[in-house]
Amino acid sequence: MTPAPLPATDALGATITGTGTRFGLWAPRAARVELALVDSRNRERRVPMEVDGNGVWTVEVPGVGAEQLYGYRVFGTWNPNGGDRFNPHQLLLDPYARAISGGVDFRGPIRDHVPGHPGTMSTLDSLGSVPLSVVVAGTPAPTPVAQRRDLSQTIIYETHLRGFTKLHPQVPHELRGTYLGMAHPSVIDYLVDLGITAVEFLPLHHFVSEPFIAEKGLRNYWGYNTLGFFAPHALYATRGTVGRQVDEFKQMVSALHEAGIEVILDVVYNHTAEGGSDGPTLSMRGIDDAAYYRLTDNGRDDYDVTGCGNSLDTSTPMVRAMVLDSMRYWVTEMGVDGFRFDLATTLVRNRKHHVDQHHAIKRLISADPTFDDIKIIVEPWDIGPFGYQVGAWGAGWHEWNDRFRDLVRDYWRGAVHGVQELATRLAGSPDLFDAPGRCPQSSINFITAHDGFTMRDLVSYDVKHNLANGESNRDGTDNNRSWNHGWEGETPDEEINAVRRRQVLNLMATQLLAIGTPMLTAGDEFGRTQQGNNNAYCQDSPISWVDWNISPEWRRVHDKVRSLIAIRQAYSVFQPTDFAYHNEILSPQGENLHRVDMTWMNGKGGQMTEIDWHDGSRRLLGMYVSNEHEAFLTWFNSGAHDVRLQLPELPWGRSYRVVWHSGDDGELPDVLLPAGAKLTLPGRTVAVMRAEVPTSSLELLTWEREASAGEP
Repeated sequence: MTPAPLPATDALGATITGTGTRFGLWAPRAARVELALVDSRNRERRVPMEVDGNGVWTVEVPGVGAEQLYGYRVFGTWNPNGGDRFNPHQLLLDPYARAISGGVDFRGPIRDHVPGHPGTMSTLDSLGSVPLSVVVAGTPAPTPVAQRRDLSQTIIYETHLRGFTKLHPQVPHELRGTYLGMAHPSVIDYLVDLGITAVEFLPLHHFVSEPFIAEKGLRNYWGYNTLGFFAPHALYATRGTVGRQVDEFKQMVSALHEAGIEVILDVVYNHTAEGGSDGPTLSMRGIDDAAYYRLTDNGRDDYDVTGCGNSLDTSTPMVRAMVLDSMRYWVTEMGVDGFRFDLATTLVRNRKHHVDQHHAIKRLISADPTFDDIKIIVEPWDIGPFGYQVGAWGAGWHEWNDRFRDLVRDYWRGAVHGVQELATRLAGSPDLFDAPGRCPQSSINFITAHDGFTMRDLVSYDVKHNLANGESNRDGTDNNRSWNHGWEGETPDEEINAVRRRQVLNLMATQLLAIGTPMLTAGDEFGRTQQGNNNAYCQDSPISWVDWNISPEWRRVHDKVRSLIAIRQAYSVFQPTDFAYHNEILSPQGENLHRVDMTWMNGKGGQMTEIDWHDGSRRLLGMYVSNEHEAFLTWFNSGAHDVRLQLPELPWGRSYRVVWHSGDDGELPDVLLPAGAKLTLPGRTVAVMRAEVPTSSLELLTWEREASAGEP
């Protein structure tokens, strides 16, 4: 089904012409709109605008150019009980603004109503208390990446832009926490050396804090409180907020691209910084509350499925157009290579707020050639009815897999019944994603993310420690699936610390070796800690910033993670683009090599049996993967005790060698082991073994004869 064409939006925003600047705003139910041009002293000049038949108000002002500050005054009916909240005393931000300057004065008149009296219009002018839009001149797009990788070859690295470099010792002080800090050669060299192919940034759309956070003397750090969908966050620029942020964002993208690293933006098209009906009126609420936001049947209250006070209404064609325009802008003008949609289910709710996986916005994105090779990733849930949509997004969409996260956490803390689900998750979660048009990379395999414990904290804390957030430790999830290994928090006990580091390697190995797309959280590879805070959204502080003072013990963890990424990237057997279902492997000549693309080994010399699969006490699983050229056997042992296992014989392999493991140096043999040999696998260990396998039927027959004759 072809989606209906989007309304024309070329006139929206601020566009520099040969003689001045043309301004356009969609305000379909406004009685009058005035453009407010503001100078550096907050003096305002108002210019009347004219409306067309589609509710688009425009005016061209001669002599106005780049760096001009502006906003809108929108006139209309004041009837908040009926969804009309027009108040010209509120200076409103352009939803299409390419840059935003200034912050929110939470002590100022930022609400459209008298505080405590939601039905009474405020007559206090908000100029000076709210951010302003900025006219931005067009500049060349960033250097494109040489080639966007398939997700099968992608290693995603989720990071906060500011926090990643705020303490970086090789980044100059004036660049730390900025776009240019992220573009610094020392930072990019680190990412390349680790093996990262794509950086997924927490929100870089311009955002502001929520009033309740500001009242506590804190501020929104993560950025999931967007104010402008076209503007890069101004505070990440080194200087100037009247367009410099656009230039520096592009410089950062160019630097990453030149190193072969793609840029993915975490985007929040589900709600905005205006919050609920008692929140500030900064932009869309004052332009037309009922046109931009989902409202309840009474027309007064927001229909909130995000938990943030409001929900953007993508059932409205012009709102859909705004989201698509924003995405196209970031791809074509700002050079990004992908998007991760926060609370994505909100975007596919229809006019009745019901979830619709055939929503027009999905069809429009799929039909737009701009996004043909763009990575489209969703957080496949929101908090509304039927909001949990993991596995339901269809071809072309890739989903955060919380089922993978939860199972892997449980497996390594010993809270599972057998290994059946572990095998399913390692196989790319076919129970969720094996559907027409989908592939194993539809599963974004993650164990930690910005939201929750870091990986070090996951193995160091049983409970959250969020007192610094000022909410009496009530915020943040209690469902951490964590294990402190005998002591809550940091400890000088080296025995406990050694087990924790080993467990971090086990967790890392599980997500990097699983079929699908792995996503690492910045700093997990060398033990970043948030001191047990699992909801550091308001911690723009050392709690959240990456500490680059890495101990030798954690440096060893980092080096092992780096070497494992290299193994994954070097061998195509870890990058299948189809689900594996015990399919026979054929040689290039079409000969049956009597091994399969994926199977599971029991440690007794053969494949898992029905008894093995139904053994609830089992904590050992061998994952065998192969193609016509190569094969690997990886052992996962989450039990506390060593396991004496036997290596499979032909056709699975003639010999095996451990090429990576999570144990201590020298703990596993570094020699070629013949098929059928016995091996002691330590407790709580992952071991990757490369198998020597035949690549032709003649070679297989020869090896089998040699084995029967007892030849080496």
